[in-house]
Amino acid sequence: MILTALAQDSTSAAMKSIFVAFVLLFASTVIADAKKPNIVFLLADDLGVGELGCYGQTKIATPNIDRLAKDGMKFTQAYSPSPVCAPSRCGILTGLSMGHAYIRDNKEIQPEGQYPIPADTVTIAKLLKSAGYTTACIGKWGLGPVDSSGDPIKQGFDFFFGDNCQRVAHNHYPDHVWKNDERTDLDGGGPQVVSGKHYAPDMMGAEAVKWLGENKDKPMFLYFSTTLPHVSLQAPADALAPYAGKFPEPKFPGKGTYVECDEPHATYAAMVSRLDQHVGAIVDQIEKLGLKDNTIIIFASDNGPTFKVGGADSEFFGSAQGRRGLKEEVYEGGIRVPMIARWPGHTAAGTSSDFATVLYDLFPTFEEAADLPASSNIDGVSLVPTLTGQGEQKPHDYLYFEFASHGGQRAIRQGNWKAVQTGLKKHPDAPVQLYDLASDPNESKDVAKEHPEVVEKLTKLMKRARTPAVLPAWNF
Repeated sequence: MILTALAQDSTSAAMKSIFVAFVLLFASTVIADAKKPNIVFLLADDLGVGELGCYGQTKIATPNIDRLAKDGMKFTQAYSPSPVCAPSRCGILTGLSMGHAYIRDNKEIQPEGQYPIPADTVTIAKLLKSAGYTTACIGKWGLGPVDSSGDPIKQGFDFFFGDNCQRVAHNHYPDHVWKNDERTDLDGGGPQVVSGKHYAPDMMGAEAVKWLGENKDKPMFLYFSTTLPHVSLQAPADALAPYAGKFPEPKFPGKGTYVECDEPHATYAAMVSRLDQHVGAIVDQIEKLGLKDNTIIIFASDNGPTFKVGGADSEFFGSAQGRRGLKEEVYEGGIRVPMIARWPGHTAAGTSSDFATVLYDLFPTFEEAADLPASSNIDGVSLVPTLTGQGEQKPHDYLYFEFASHGGQRAIRQGNWKAVQTGLKKHPDAPVQLYDLASDPNESKDVAKEHPEVVEKLTKLMKRARTPAVLPAWNF
């Protein structure tokens, strides 16, 4: 068309043709972008795999998360990268195991925040943003104070709302939240407030729903990292009502940064159900916007259920499903997490997978789903073949975990064998425990003496699976 117009020496016609061609090119680009799936990652805080109805919970109602599982795929062998918050989140966002991640333990920075990830960190948010996605982190951050190199706005997120600092997030009625790099003070809140005017998790849920509506015409990546159900035990009256008086129990008097609570079990159940309501509101918004068929939703938890602190009682709720250990331990109870995926038209509804996955697999999974080149030098493998049932799922050679605190711990899983070492700070060559997860999923019987060749192999793998951490305190 353009050549013909030029041959006729018709300048105006040629310009019109060029304009039309440009418009068509632009339109095709917009259409191509529109076909990129929206990615919504919902991350709970200290939620046990056994605390959801779809995983067998009977005392706590979680109908919305259960519906996600019914409409998608439930993973039965999903792990968090670490048994605590900050390193787990670092592993998720960078695709790296605790043998290679920059953050390998919680470390607070005064006056507010945690040890920051470097400015040049390659996060999945940066990659998706470069591919045309608009990105948001709403909830808890924990990877660097405001205006540090680890500030979420400097790590690929266009928008941030919530608690930058994990310590601040210990109280659900805080005296402030952050919106991007601006502090918003909240009346009636504070570190020791038992109940206040502004329930931060509700604010985060509402902000996520609002953000989705405001950005519905662009490819979206939402990282919703709620602070529920992490202690302190606090819930609004309407959330507590269905459980009030249901579980006879003594009052928790309050201790340290954790506030007092009249009904600890009822309040914890209310917090999990409140989380479920927020998930439901986000899913409903996606469907109201007509985006269901073009949106991947992943739901998971950042680590295993909490130990007995702040009035929480993981044993009462069967939060770890009888597995050994809890949060801050590399035994199964500390790192096994729920994980659910819904991807209409790609993932068959009502299915489950026993593929042994770690949440750092989401990095390459989101890359592939967004049609981005696969990153090298990461530990994750894309789960797209498992989610779609197409192609061959690349297996992990092994899964490696470590945690510097509580004496120094590390673990490795290869197939059904799992090796664990504890007390490494005092004894770098501490005895290696060996468990066969196929016959002993609760790690109750150490069979190291019966299988010395397996112990030798996994011990060498554990040493090879890590590079030195940036902070000496994080090394053994």
